Amino acid sequence: MRGAVSVNLSSEPFRRDRPFLVLALAGVALLVGLFAVQTAFGLIERTQRLGLQADIDEANRQLAKISADEGQLQATLRDPANAEAIEYALFLNQLITRKGISWTKLFGDLENVMPHNVRLVSVRPQVNVDNQVVLDMTVAAQTTEPVIDMLMKLEASALFGATAVTSWLPPSQSEPLYRYRVNVQYAPRL
Repeated sequence: MRGAVSVNLSSEPFRRDRPFLVLALAGVALLVGLFAVQTAFGLIERTQRLGLQADIDEANRQLAKISADEGQLQATLRDPANAEAIEYALFLNQLITRKGISWTKLFGDLENVMPHNVRLVSVRPQVNVDNQVVLDMTVAAQTTEPVIDMLMKLEASALFGATAVTSWLPPSQSEPLYRYRVNVQYAPRL
């Protein structure tokens, strides 16, 4: 019988490298795919950043134009020749606001909230710095309860705002009624 003799004619012994090469190729393909995705995301982000920068630049140009226009308008307003016209315009605006208060509407609205046993002695509408109408009223009653009722109705009304009693006088020999000075915000419906 012949003996089995293993003869290797190559200088290196036989190795099984095929599974390693397949895995290495799969890894390289995966890395190339990830690189392509990363590159695509980078290009998308760059495009968005450039668009955003263009929008910011346009907004800054518009802001600079508006600021320049505002500066010109401020210079025109600061001109001494225009100061008199501006003061006159403010005076006319205040007059229009004051004349816009309808006495008929004012007394009608007060009639809805005032009890029958409270007298309206005086009323003076004023326009404050916030362009709100404030009524400075003097009311009189024989007792304090009707005035308190009136104050609660004023505060509960949609036409009147916060009320404040600034002063009061008790009855005297010359005046038999309690007198209250009341300030109330008034917002008439037009």
